[in-house]
Amino acid sequence: MEIDPLPNGSGSNAATSPETAATTTAITVTSNTAPSSKLSHLTESLKLEHQFLRVPLEHFKKTIRTNHRTVEKEVSAVISSVTDVADSDEISKDDAILSLTSLVSRLQGIKRKLEEGSHAENLQAHRCRARLDHLDSADAENLSEWNNVRLKRILVDYMSRMSYYDSAMKLAESSNIQELVDIDVFQEAKKVIDGLRNQEVGPALAWCADNKSRLKKSKSKFEFQLRLQEFVELVRAENYMRAISYARRYLSPWGATHLKEFQRVMATLAVRSHTECAKYKVLFEPKQWDFLVDQFKQEFCRLYGMTLEPLLHIYLQAGLSALKTPYCYEDDCTKEDPLSQDSFRKLAMPLPYSKQHHSKLVCYITKELMDTENPPQVLPNGYVYSTKVHI
Repeated sequence: MEIDPLPNGSGSNAATSPETAATTTAITVTSNTAPSSKLSHLTESLKLEHQFLRVPLEHFKKTIRTNHRTVEKEVSAVISSVTDVADSDEISKDDAILSLTSLVSRLQGIKRKLEEGSHAENLQAHRCRARLDHLDSADAENLSEWNNVRLKRILVDYMSRMSYYDSAMKLAESSNIQELVDIDVFQEAKKVIDGLRNQEVGPALAWCADNKSRLKKSKSKFEFQLRLQEFVELVRAENYMRAISYARRYLSPWGATHLKEFQRVMATLAVRSHTECAKYKVLFEPKQWDFLVDQFKQEFCRLYGMTLEPLLHIYLQAGLSALKTPYCYEDDCTKEDPLSQDSFRKLAMPLPYSKQHHSKLVCYITKELMDTENPPQVLPNGYVYSTKVHI
């Protein structure tokens, strides 16, 4: 904002009229208020960035756990081999050389895995640092630019959840925000989802094995539901003996905590897959695989601290909650209202109506609010327009 020069010069000793002093004071107050308002808005916005930091942190912790298990397993195998060789009373020179060569090869493999694991951990730590730096860079001066980056992050999140990975990657690369998005995490989930949609539980069970401790801590029964579905598929294929062996090995450990579900699925051995009993017929329906997909998405999001809904939907619903009124669902709803579109109406369906304390008059022509600055005028034909309309 430009300020006119003082009438008596720009020196500090120049006289200042009361009108000029009042104007200068008003400008100073306004300039101080604006940054303060922006700062308050920024502070509230940063409270919504829980997922932004939680996801890379959880991914980092998972990488550390995986590397630790791998190295621990390999080292235990090496120690066991060394112990076996040391305890052997009679061993030929050739066998000793062969054993040592095998140990050296295994140790080299451990070294390679340690280097790969260290590289992966460094990448994850760098990503966490990049996100902290990004949040730290937000201030009232570059708020517009920072919000623009946030919008792109939200769009990438939406594309990744909808499996538009190529589009998400191109947007991230063109905006140089690869370290601020989680496309690789969603690609990990895609492998499991594709497997379940193809009626294969293998990838999902492997995922459960990798995250067994955390799933157990959260008291998840997703693995049990996968085992139930695999048992049902054996019954569907009329492979009853194998189904019984499978139940003894994989389902019986869950019997103490999920007895009713265990008994229900075991009854399918008697009623078979062609049963008309609704209680058991539902177990053989294809929609059970869709249920497993939804259950996996919930467990996956809970594990990484993500929201179940895309961030784009959450932010849109926050805005639609202030616009939703009963009039929005009437046939004569204006096209300028976002809720005149079916997609927005679907998003706003679970939201409450906005509480309007006062009625607002909007000019039909200018689309501007009619108030004391732009009062309404009634024409002889009975129509009401704002004063700004030039007729």
